Amino acid sequence: MTVSTGFVVDNGAQITATFLGTLVAISDGMTYGWTSPMIPYFTGPDSHIPMTSSQAEFMETINLLGSAAGLPFVLYLVNKIGRKRSMLAASFLAALCWTTLIFARNKETLYVARFFAGMAGDFCFVAAPMYVAEIAHHKIRGFLSASIYLMMLLGVLLVYTTGSYAPYYVPPIIGIILTVSQCVFFPFMPESPYFYVYVDRVDEAKEALLKLRQKKYSEEELEDIKRSVERQKTERGKPRDLVLDKSNRVALTIMTVLNLGQHYSGITIMVMNLHTILDEAGSKYIESDVAAIIFAVIMIVGGSTASVIIDRFGRKFLLIASGLSTGVILAIITVYFQLKNTGYDVSGVSWIPAVGCMVYAATFKLGLGLVPIVLTAEIFPTTIKAIGMTIAEVWYIAGAVTSVNVYSWLSNSYGIHVPFYILSVCSFGIVAFSVFYVPETKGKTLDEIQLMMRGERVERNEDGDL
Repeated sequence: MTVSTGFVVDNGAQITATFLGTLVAISDGMTYGWTSPMIPYFTGPDSHIPMTSSQAEFMETINLLGSAAGLPFVLYLVNKIGRKRSMLAASFLAALCWTTLIFARNKETLYVARFFAGMAGDFCFVAAPMYVAEIAHHKIRGFLSASIYLMMLLGVLLVYTTGSYAPYYVPPIIGIILTVSQCVFFPFMPESPYFYVYVDRVDEAKEALLKLRQKKYSEEELEDIKRSVERQKTERGKPRDLVLDKSNRVALTIMTVLNLGQHYSGITIMVMNLHTILDEAGSKYIESDVAAIIFAVIMIVGGSTASVIIDRFGRKFLLIASGLSTGVILAIITVYFQLKNTGYDVSGVSWIPAVGCMVYAATFKLGLGLVPIVLTAEIFPTTIKAIGMTIAEVWYIAGAVTSVNVYSWLSNSYGIHVPFYILSVCSFGIVAFSVFYVPETKGKTLDEIQLMMRGERVERNEDGDL
């Protein structure tokens, strides 16, 4: 897909709604990467809140625990008050957390702010993928869904840059501006038409579709949504049906493996500990602060590339290509640390970890970092989507918490090369899983995907309609 003026005009309402609705994702990216430049600050001599290394590192864990604590609330809210209002709740909560960080004068206050920031991030990354997938036309759904992750990556870049070179209060101020902007402007955007149909507000669903599709509005699409929701309402929609229903069980298995695989391929470890990883490598060619900023820029470029080609090459291809290349890069970094920790002189090639991390940023974001968030909102039916995505998010958070702690334990106990061995093997494992178990959802409507998950065949006419 190429992004042209005509593309923007034809899909302007969908793009605008996606952009305004995911400003909080930039804030969440800043929250996610905040500890990388901030841990050296808080453990350094200039900190306004002195901390030990373990106290500073706990800010990573408390944020992830906050994400887990937010799951029951977002599970209830996305179907009770809607996707749109849940996203507004996320932006409001995030704004409060950034404000708290500015005025915090002890570590306990920082922990509280980080905890609730994790809850806000969880609200965002459950509600936003649902919203975007449900407002987007199936031909551009992958592109728009990918933008959520790109916004998060932009947040990582912002916090790496401002956290390293600007005063402490600058990242929180940026976070406040972003989240307050969403609270002000996003209310003017339409709610998901799927949600309106789900709660029997069909007239409002029609109005939402008119705003989203503009000149390309079709009564047939509204009828498709009504049929899809009505059919799925006749099906089971209780938590146990994630296990009892075969298609739901397959969807949950896919998202569990991919969400755990993201973290055990190293992304949380890299983003939260990049500065210390590069310092451990002992590179004399580039400073860790500069390398971290380059890392974030490359993640954005890689993710942007993937968002443009995902609807052309498909989800499965990107997962496989990304997993293979990421596994190779992690293996190279592993060998470097193995040699360094066994006494070999690696000063002449100390550029390898820095370059390897840069290449990792591109290869991971090409597929492993992007495709799971797109698939999450596609493969669960409407009646079970909130539950399915929430449980998938549980595994995502579990992967983040355990991977960070396993990395810290193994690297401190046995050397940094040991966890990198695991990361490399897991990347190759995702490739094998993707080849045999991940379905291709490119170009299919949400209803077609559900029929495909059940093993049913769907035909389209020459106009592309069912």
